[in-house]
Amino acid sequence: MTIRRLPVAVALVLFAWTYCAHAAPCGASVAGFDAWLEDFKQAAAAEGISRRTLDAALAGVSYDQKVIARDRGQRVFRLSVEKFSARLITPSRLGRGRALLHSHADLLRRIEERYGVPGPVLISIWGLETGFGADNGRFRTMQALATLAYDCRRSAQFTDELRDALRMVERGDMSAAQMRGDWAGEIGQTQFMPSSYLKYAVDFDGDGRRDLIRSAADALASTANFLKGKGWRAGAGWEEGAPNFPVFLEWNQARVYAKTLALFATKLNEGR
Repeated sequence: MTIRRLPVAVALVLFAWTYCAHAAPCGASVAGFDAWLEDFKQAAAAEGISRRTLDAALAGVSYDQKVIARDRGQRVFRLSVEKFSARLITPSRLGRGRALLHSHADLLRRIEERYGVPGPVLISIWGLETGFGADNGRFRTMQALATLAYDCRRSAQFTDELRDALRMVERGDMSAAQMRGDWAGEIGQTQFMPSSYLKYAVDFDGDGRRDLIRSAADALASTANFLKGKGWRAGAGWEEGAPNFPVFLEWNQARVYAKTLALFATKLNEGR
């Protein structure tokens, strides 16, 4: 039995060595990126993503050193809550948030009726993420995700996100050219990752599209749907220690961000 099994075992080891040499799972520089991308395309095609989508969506994608620099430079999250919140909850942003609470009152009421998430929370996320839709980001989403999927720091996570972005293109949600956002692949007015888009994006304005880039109604309702899906309890508090604070950590794992979000929402709520 041993003699008969040995060649099979040797063959498996040699196959593993050959595969690893051909398709490195990640890398730390531009060298090897193109080969990795071709291997990713083959794997994605085997999982059912069409060659047409792969060729169109990943055409011209290259290793983006600016994305890596942003990934390594997130020092702002090391600030104290006081300093972090002071940078983000400015008087102008607070004033703008209060104005939007008033002008979007009917929309926010309808969203709360459906998902249980109050307006001040949604307006706060909208303001902190993109300045209320003023700056959704300018990075090419496919390139950003491919770069981070190839990078060794969080390769598995971003490989999944890259696949999900391709699935968005495949099912017609948007073209790859329309996918522009922040450096980590977030898109839309409240910055959804592709995996969250696939699971939580909704068409709230009734135009037949889940458009988180141009439709504030879709973006805000989708955000509420995300929070509800992560355990949001209607009518409960959101400050640290309250039932809904852990849901903020589902939105952004940085506790300093979650505390700032809670503070912003509280200030908006008090000003109503």
